[in-house]
Amino acid sequence: MHTPQKALSQRVAAAKTAAQSPSASIAVESAVDTPKATGPLIRPVNFVDYGSSRGGAQKLKDTPQLKGTPHPKDTPRRLTIDGVEYELLPSSSKSAPEESYGPPAHSVAFQAIAEVDSEEESITSMQTIAPEEILPINLPSVLAAIDGSHPIVGISRWRVQQAYAQLSQARALWLPSIQAGLSFHRHDGNYQASNGDIVDVNRNSFQYGLGAGATGAGTTMPRPGIVAQFHLADAIFQPKRAQKAAWARGHAARATLNKQLLSAASAYIDLVGKHQSLEIRTAALNRLEELSRITNDYAETGQGLKADADRMSTELALAESQQVAAQQHIEEASAVLAQAISLDSEAALVPMDLNAVPLNLGGDQPTDGGTLIATALASRPELKECQTLVAAACEAYKREKYSACVPSVLLGFSTGGFGGGLGSNLANIDDRYDFDAMLTWQTRNLGFGERAARREKSAQVQQAKFEKIRVMDDVARQVRSALAKSKSASRQMQITQAAISRAEDSHRRNLERIRDGLGLPLEALQSIKALEATQGAYSQAVSEYNLAQIELQWAMGFPIQ
Repeated sequence: MHTPQKALSQRVAAAKTAAQSPSASIAVESAVDTPKATGPLIRPVNFVDYGSSRGGAQKLKDTPQLKGTPHPKDTPRRLTIDGVEYELLPSSSKSAPEESYGPPAHSVAFQAIAEVDSEEESITSMQTIAPEEILPINLPSVLAAIDGSHPIVGISRWRVQQAYAQLSQARALWLPSIQAGLSFHRHDGNYQASNGDIVDVNRNSFQYGLGAGATGAGTTMPRPGIVAQFHLADAIFQPKRAQKAAWARGHAARATLNKQLLSAASAYIDLVGKHQSLEIRTAALNRLEELSRITNDYAETGQGLKADADRMSTELALAESQQVAAQQHIEEASAVLAQAISLDSEAALVPMDLNAVPLNLGGDQPTDGGTLIATALASRPELKECQTLVAAACEAYKREKYSACVPSVLLGFSTGGFGGGLGSNLANIDDRYDFDAMLTWQTRNLGFGERAARREKSAQVQQAKFEKIRVMDDVARQVRSALAKSKSASRQMQITQAAISRAEDSHRRNLERIRDGLGLPLEALQSIKALEATQGAYSQAVSEYNLAQIELQWAMGFPIQ
């Protein structure tokens, strides 16, 4: 009879064998050895031997500790899980240029290195595994994969670059542009002179240098060589608005990173839960196979009913079907995780955690809702984005408020050669200089247009303010919801853990009665189902608790450093 621990040990051994094969690119070594990979990796910092976690559920204070957050600029990202602190080392290549709002878009190689207590040794993965192989993976490597190379994160970071490019453009609005070229003009026929007379004249003119387009006695205003043309209100307020918009993009990129970290961690927790569910169903199937064999023996010797043997055969078939479905769920969860971390590989993702154990991510953080909500309101990048969008809307309103009071500016200077003559005669080409300056004040639509523009921008300011309030309500709800899930799942773990002990005792006593000839084998069927149900309920409670812990940290903006 195979136990879940034995089956899982066989699976880990298979992972070791695949890792040690020549076709694979996984380095297998002790977790305390010095890593030999030269590329980017997740290295242990201050290794601490925390002992085995194979004992199933642990007390909350003894459960794994995970500490980590999207790294600030020039600060290495570190994660602490199960007493081992990992530093996420970036590679030298970048998928995006450095951004003014925060850290550069480093491309962190995807690896899996973690402590996995087994009967022989720990598995350490330092390199990407070859396609169509088993890829051991853990939570630190999952989180390390979410960086600038991830498409969702990369899109958000390039949007930040776009916003800062628009800011640079706004700051240069008052600077002149340079136009160099040449122009040729030919006129034949009637022409009105400056005194009003209509004359029949054939003429031509030619201009080259800084500026072009001058004809007759006219200036080079159509195409000045050096020209500055802008509304003074735009030159004053547009850089401020663009700066606030760029800040908002930066906070939005941070929010996108946090959201993707949540998605990846949730997918990993789900994958661990699916593997745990498969182990539970495998153990239940082994118990049913043993019970089915005993039931058939009873039926063949006449001590039991053939109907009982048929009943056990039916239950066994159902258990086999459920095991196949559990394997399907693992493959689906693996696909979801591969998508979450944007893994371009055909490798089968296998979690390196032998058992689904509860994670305590909060450490010494307070557990009252008010304090957690206050932390979330101060830390969430979504709220910082909303605040900067309010400021940007205010700058846009100020632009419309003062636009009628400040002028539009047009400055032009041209120099170069100019000449011409009658008919086709092109002569007298010599130097020419033009300078033009113009200031104009505009009141749109007799003032009604100005008033409408101000009302529009004022409405946008109010929309931005109410959007911020809506996001604040969402953040508070998310914190309360995650906290409630965490408390509920913690209580469920305590209940189901105690129920597992009782279910195991019940199953053991039923088997003893059957061996002593005091009962029929079919009587143990209910105890097998009860044990499977309680183990599944405990595994589900652990997964929900871990997911609630991740959601709570995300809801608070990942304040753990």
